[in-house]
Amino acid sequence: MELSAPKTITFVIALIIAVLAVLAALNALTFIPLAAIWLMTIAFIVLAAGCLLKGV
Repeated sequence: MELSAPKTITFVIALIIAVLAVLAALNALTFIPLAAIWLMTIAFIVLAAGCLLKGV
């Protein structure tokens, strides 16, 4: 399996989701219905998909 660097937009989306997860863990964002661990998991999956799938 050959890995590739994710596109910039994919990295930025994963970074924004990860920042939201940190803010949710600190109780700064109460309107997000997901737990912080699930947000961070989603951010990791987006970043991993960007590395594993070509053109994402």
